[in-house]
Amino acid sequence: MMEDDPLYRRRRLRLVETLREKGIQDERVLEAIARVPRHLFVEPALRLRAYDDVALPIGLKQTISQPFTVAYQTQLLEVQPGDRVLEIGTGSGYQAAILCALGARVFTIERHRPLLERALARLEALGYRVVARHGDGSQGWPAFAPFDGIVVTAGATEIPPALCAQLRMPEGNRPGGRLVIPVGNAHQQRMTRVRCTGPGTYETETMHVFRFVPLIRENDETNS
Repeated sequence: MMEDDPLYRRRRLRLVETLREKGIQDERVLEAIARVPRHLFVEPALRLRAYDDVALPIGLKQTISQPFTVAYQTQLLEVQPGDRVLEIGTGSGYQAAILCALGARVFTIERHRPLLERALARLEALGYRVVARHGDGSQGWPAFAPFDGIVVTAGATEIPPALCAQLRMPEGNRPGGRLVIPVGNAHQQRMTRVRCTGPGTYETETMHVFRFVPLIRENDETNS
């Protein structure tokens, strides 16, 4: 794993306190954010801003999400060690690294091949193992389903039925899989959590408003 710079480590710990003040309560999520070097997931020119609580550009009109957004989505996922988690939208690779730090087995899909290649290089250099592919994430990854958690890091106009169908069903006292996805229009989305409650049945919760880049599907003209 790459050596961590003390300057960035101090800034990362300050970020953790900021996230705690903003309402992130899951200490395991905060500990993961304290460990993962976000500055290595942005371009060198932006590294001094890596621990500001803001989204930053990563190229191809995409962004690395605001740290609060990453923490909020991850907290809603309720990730446990050993969980199988599917990420739709690899982006910089930062969210995948947080999931790995929580002990999840991570599967990730990215529509933009150059972003995927850069993300995988970063993750490998840091010692994080993921299973990845280039393609349309809106259809999930049936070959590896069911999943304990699915997180979508781009805004969708609706909840893709294919993703719900790939959530793990409840088992005894163990609740079913969770899908965390921002749903809305191009200007804003509400964070939504869908929980599988049985065969073909789901419980949906809507939460705070966010703004994400759009989820790209196979037939979009903006595909790369």
